[in-house]
Amino acid sequence: MIAQPDLRPRPATTEDIDELVRLRGYLLSAGDGHYVARDPAEDAAWRHAYRAWLHRHLTGPGERVHVAVIGEAEALAACAIAVLDERAPTAHSLNGRVGWVQTVVVEPRWRRHGLGARVMDHVLAWLRGQGASGVVLQTTADGAPLYRKLGFLPTGEDLLALDVRGG
Repeated sequence: MIAQPDLRPRPATTEDIDELVRLRGYLLSAGDGHYVARDPAEDAAWRHAYRAWLHRHLTGPGERVHVAVIGEAEALAACAIAVLDERAPTAHSLNGRVGWVQTVVVEPRWRRHGLGARVMDHVLAWLRGQGASGVVLQTTADGAPLYRKLGFLPTGEDLLALDVRGG
């Protein structure tokens, strides 16, 4: 029998990096999104870069990035990342602070147990505390019902991407 994880979200530490990389693999190592690795070399490359990015943000001041997890370092059940972006002010964001949520992943055996909502509540509270006026995210079809339940609405704008690396 699999033990139930501690359901309280907590800030991630460097001890969580291996599991954070593993969980993100559910998003980036398979599937058909434009961000998915197309071959083993790309898969190894994103894992290496993500590991370094996590180490930098988990040991830094934590003013712009907050990584939340549920579970123990050796067996995470869920994670989410909040990024605070400072953009030019708009009518709906006079301070320009907007949150971006990404890499919301729940271990498949723990899906439909409320962990996604718990880790989202944690990162949304962090973004509110940082003065964010709004939050945006990109979702999969599987994640959309949770985000709509939390109050996220379609913006009516298309998300477009451009690879500017050249070549």
